[in-house]
Amino acid sequence: MFRIWYSTQDLAGWLIQNTNLRHYPYNLRRLAESDANKPSEFHRMPGHLKNILYLDAPDLIIEKDGDPIVTIEVSKEAGTGHNAFQRFARIAAAVENGVPAVYIYPEATFITRQTSQRWDRINPNIFYAMERLMQIYNIPALLFYHPTYYRTHLKTSPPNVHLKGLKNDQNFPSSPDSNDPEMGMFFELINLIISRSLRGYVPLPLINERLVVNRRNWMQHEYNSKGGPNGKWSPDTSTVTIPTQALLNFLKQFTSENYVFGDLLTSRDETVVYQIDAKFRGDPYPGVLSALDYMRCRVGKTYEDRDKNLVLTWGQVQYNSANQSIMVTSSKGSSIDDFISSLSSVRGQTRCLLGTTTFSALRDFEIPRYYMQARYGCMFTKVKHIRVYSFFADAILFPDGAVWREG
Repeated sequence: MFRIWYSTQDLAGWLIQNTNLRHYPYNLRRLAESDANKPSEFHRMPGHLKNILYLDAPDLIIEKDGDPIVTIEVSKEAGTGHNAFQRFARIAAAVENGVPAVYIYPEATFITRQTSQRWDRINPNIFYAMERLMQIYNIPALLFYHPTYYRTHLKTSPPNVHLKGLKNDQNFPSSPDSNDPEMGMFFELINLIISRSLRGYVPLPLINERLVVNRRNWMQHEYNSKGGPNGKWSPDTSTVTIPTQALLNFLKQFTSENYVFGDLLTSRDETVVYQIDAKFRGDPYPGVLSALDYMRCRVGKTYEDRDKNLVLTWGQVQYNSANQSIMVTSSKGSSIDDFISSLSSVRGQTRCLLGTTTFSALRDFEIPRYYMQARYGCMFTKVKHIRVYSFFADAILFPDGAVWREG
């Protein structure tokens, strides 16, 4: 039995109609993304799916007999700057748990601004980030282009400016055009994954299947042909690499004189600092931070397996090489209190039930949710960007404070 977990039912119908799923018994279930935004539903999600959803929720998950076999993410956004990475944490969460991930993203999107119209092209660094995921986990993380008029209307306006040049499906209007060759190759991949799941144990790893190898080679070709290796792209343009000693000197202002830092930060000579001069918030920054981990820091399967620290800074960093120090300034007034209040609100709004002092205070529908939080704490109850920042960043810096991990 197959089960399709979905965020949008139209997308699930599109997938079933165009793949071999339609030939086999299946059922549909709506995804509850997190305990933060679906507190009455998330605790009912199976434990093996919580492992995938701990950072963020994909658009679709296909299961075979209770085992997830692939996750699918579909975006219609313009892929310039940081935007292409907005959903990267969802892809990483699946691959880190041994589940192949597919990302459907436009090669370019036609954007109308006050004084201009143009195609905004995909940031080629997304191909590099996904390749690094595959190198580390040996699990497919493949990108397919959402159908558009980009290649046929490269220098002219597309016939559907109101849809940003995207080609949508006739039968499932919010989904990609199923007649496009890119989607044909995507459906072929899904059918391969379905076939393998029906056969049970398959000695050949999925990543070594010819279809997957060809797509991976195509992704590397796209990365190169779009100037990926030859240019400096986001989010690299928002990073600076400093000696770790300069980081430690900054953190010391928030510790006592005799405080001794643990082995984690001090074991790496260099630190990659991702600078965000904006008010403290979420998208697109959580996905960008996770992509930077794989592009610039990660050399193994956990955050401990980094050859450089990864630090998130809410502001701009000025490094002084003479005295090995940094100064953090924010033109938007970001403060450590923004981070603290985001966490304190979890309890303040009674989202976390662990503060309940008597059983009689729990309503019947809260009891299984309380028990879930007894096991996991409030990790799923925190808002997404706090979950992702805390998972990936070795330290988070503000002009007036910082948090960091030591193990």
